[in-house]
Amino acid sequence: MLRLAARWLVSAALCGAATLVAPYALAQPVQVASQMLAETAPRLSSSSVLVLNGQNGEPLYQKNINQRMPIASISKLMTAMVILDSGVSLDEPITVTDAEIDRLKNTHSRLAIGTTMTRRELLLLALMSSENRAAHALARSYPAGLQAFIAKMNQKAASLGMRDTVFYDPTGLDVRNTSTAADLAQMVKAAYQYPLIRQDTTTVEHEATIVHGRQLHYKNSNALVRQGEWDIALQKTGYIQEAGRCMVMYANVGTKPLIIVLLAAGGSAARVNDAKSLKNWLEAHPSYWLAG
Repeated sequence: MLRLAARWLVSAALCGAATLVAPYALAQPVQVASQMLAETAPRLSSSSVLVLNGQNGEPLYQKNINQRMPIASISKLMTAMVILDSGVSLDEPITVTDAEIDRLKNTHSRLAIGTTMTRRELLLLALMSSENRAAHALARSYPAGLQAFIAKMNQKAASLGMRDTVFYDPTGLDVRNTSTAADLAQMVKAAYQYPLIRQDTTTVEHEATIVHGRQLHYKNSNALVRQGEWDIALQKTGYIQEAGRCMVMYANVGTKPLIIVLLAAGGSAARVNDAKSLKNWLEAHPSYWLAG
């Protein structure tokens, strides 16, 4: 087992890093695997970070992993698991209704009211392109109703040992959807067991037909998937103002699968830059963490 040793980032160093999202922009301890102590750990924008060896669960990089914070559309991974656990037909057509309009934050959606798609295609759009109306339609059409669906999300979280996680809606638009990096690593590990979630979250693009036969081109919300330079098995991005830029991934780096959680990053490119910094840091020192 790897021992963890705390490495405190001095305030001056943090001041030189990218701006963090309030209210999490405080100096935080960074912990790295003891074998990596001799190497300078990257300074990241994300307020909360966790990198785990996907094979044995050993942590390679930790920062503020037990801080509970909004998780935005990372919530959709739980939405997908509840849908797939329920056994509902993925080929059943579901019509997007006025109920899917975001009256909480008044966000825009290209998925027009009156559009009918199979549950399978709605799931793809929710996971690949983080389409909020698609996620809401999936939950709203759950046989027992929306509130029962949200209850199932919380029951699933509890069953996975996610003790610091709560869901209030299936999209992540509700700021009360909160979790920790430690809990989300458990959720990523669980979601990885669903082949359709792996497939949908890593699909690069999709052509969808909406109301009146209009064609829409959807792209993956994760630039790392679109760029095609990473070996990503599963991912999900998230953003609302209160949560900052978030990302979770199950990705292969070197010969090892890694679970990566990045929460509350600053600017629009910050989560991607943080992921690249972690990958570069690990790949620069393979003898420390690839062995065994």
